[in-house]
Amino acid sequence: MPVRRSRPLSSDEVRITREGGTAVIEYADPVTRTISLRLGPALATMTDSAVLERINALLEADNAFVATVDRTLTEVPPGRPQIEYFAPGGHWVPRGDVLRGHIEADLERGTFVRIDDIQFDMAAFGKLLETFEGFGIRIAFVEEDDVAERPEILVKEP
Repeated sequence: MPVRRSRPLSSDEVRITREGGTAVIEYADPVTRTISLRLGPALATMTDSAVLERINALLEADNAFVATVDRTLTEVPPGRPQIEYFAPGGHWVPRGDVLRGHIEADLERGTFVRIDDIQFDMAAFGKLLETFEGFGIRIAFVEEDDVAERPEILVKEP
């Protein structure tokens, strides 16, 4: 089930628990992500209402910022590297917001995705996608030779 962005709510729509100096805000709606807010020692003297007021102010500021963000996606031009190795994390990460690649399968080794001539098994491909944890995803399957072309998409029942 997809997870929705957190939004400001009232006290009857959330459950607030405390783990040390961290407030954990769980929404009654199970598809809204849980929030952990580190408040430190001050949390011990805060009421649930004060915690909710603090988190709502942060969520409102976050939503205001998101509204100003340009939602144009960046696709790295064909022939340029789409991914780069992130040494501190020990894995590959996308350079843009769009990935082009090819699906390969081997009966003994399983399914792979090839991007920039690098073959990723499903675990490594999943690690590459972690950069966009919390985002949505759309996958378009095209002929192998058309991977660099933007396909026309018709929305209808197949």
